[in-house]
Amino acid sequence: MSSLVLRRLWPIVSVAAILLHAAAAGAAGPTTSVQGEYLMTLYVPIAEAHAVDDTLRVINHPDGWVEGPQIKGKIIPPSSDTLRNMGNGINRLDVRLTIQTDDDQIIYVSYNGISHCQKEVRARFERGEMLRTGDCYFITAPTFETKSERYGWLNGVQAVGKMLELKRGEGAHLMYDIFVIR
Repeated sequence: MSSLVLRRLWPIVSVAAILLHAAAAGAAGPTTSVQGEYLMTLYVPIAEAHAVDDTLRVINHPDGWVEGPQIKGKIIPPSSDTLRNMGNGINRLDVRLTIQTDDDQIIYVSYNGISHCQKEVRARFERGEMLRTGDCYFITAPTFETKSERYGWLNGVQAVGKMLELKRGEGAHLMYDIFVIR
């Protein structure tokens, strides 16, 4: 190859090498991080599930509460939870809740999520035992909608919820901590 061709190709080869090095460096680890800020705890009693078919359940949530540093209120109708059993202990959630704050503002909450409990843990749940954070993978991704000026900032955030408690039978309920992702 002539030196003229090498001189013309050298800038292209150099840029390609730099880009490959940068891509390899980025692939070695994250280039950003996610921070969570506590928003609130959400509590809903669990009513009897209505079976749509063998894998789909709908659960009404006529009441419950939320409480955090910037928000306090109650869950009001219409509010419900759709639970799709994917098999092997995996469930997909599709939830719609209505919050009425203590200062009479309405906040609509919508989220999807996944719960995954091992067979032994599912058996404990079926017996009515309380499940706690470390027992299952149980994560949700809430978003919010409101016309309230006071809570309007919720329209522009993504939140993540993590199960604190889950109980079936007498005293059945579900409790999450919810964090705004920054």
